[in-house]
Amino acid sequence: MPQVRDYTTDLPATDTINEQETVAEKSPLFKKIDEALMNKVALFTSSYARYAARAILATLFLTLGTAAAFGTALQAEKILPGSGKFTFAFMFSWSLVMIIFMGAELGTSNMLFVTVGVYRKKIHFSTAAKVLGTTLLFNLIGGVFFAYLISLTGAFQDLPSSNYLFDGIAGKLSKSSIQIFVEAIFANIIVNTAFFINLRMKDDAGKVMAIIFVIFIFAFLGYEHVIANFPAFSLAFFASHGTIAGMTLGSVLHNIFFALIGNYVGGALVIGMTYAWMNKTKTNYVD
Repeated sequence: MPQVRDYTTDLPATDTINEQETVAEKSPLFKKIDEALMNKVALFTSSYARYAARAILATLFLTLGTAAAFGTALQAEKILPGSGKFTFAFMFSWSLVMIIFMGAELGTSNMLFVTVGVYRKKIHFSTAAKVLGTTLLFNLIGGVFFAYLISLTGAFQDLPSSNYLFDGIAGKLSKSSIQIFVEAIFANIIVNTAFFINLRMKDDAGKVMAIIFVIFIFAFLGYEHVIANFPAFSLAFFASHGTIAGMTLGSVLHNIFFALIGNYVGGALVIGMTYAWMNKTKTNYVD
């Protein structure tokens, strides 16, 4: 684990650090969030390459989970039409289990961490922007690269023109801006709820079960998660050899843009800022 550095020395002199730390100590959840954030910033500052590697690993695990989800859905649809949605959601949920337990850096969870860090005056805005921007960039690089490699495997060779993967991605790309935005808000509310659960629970088996069933919600409902769409879009493109109806650079960027904004609202603002504000209290009602 990287060494935790004290970044409070970088804060303006007007900040009341001691008072903030007292509030943080009253909330076990936010004490863990502060510690996790400081670890991220320390690694980012001391070894950019190692931080980038953790961000790439996040989409390695996400690509594996996505491939397993689509692979099982393709087979399930052959046996029982309509069942693919259930198998997809269950298998996809393991992606976040791998990301959390393998210590990878996911952009949509870091939206919460860095925003809360700025609000609580633990880091500067410029640091938050650099950490989040780097995470998203290397999530994208990993998602495209590993999706290409997965597309070369047997499960995604010679797929029919109409199947669960291709039809599902075509459906995503045909959504309106407002639909993508709203679904993305809910998607990252769910994802960051899973991260909160992971921080609050102690038993690993319980964490795994909780994460799977929470992530199942957004995967089953087909909500928009910008990082998950990196490998999903890439896998569909490579496996179809670019023949999916409606898949253009414009339609992909349209989805990514509104999913990114919606994910930020859901994770950083609805969950992160709301809970940070509620826990900034003189009472003992903290998380």
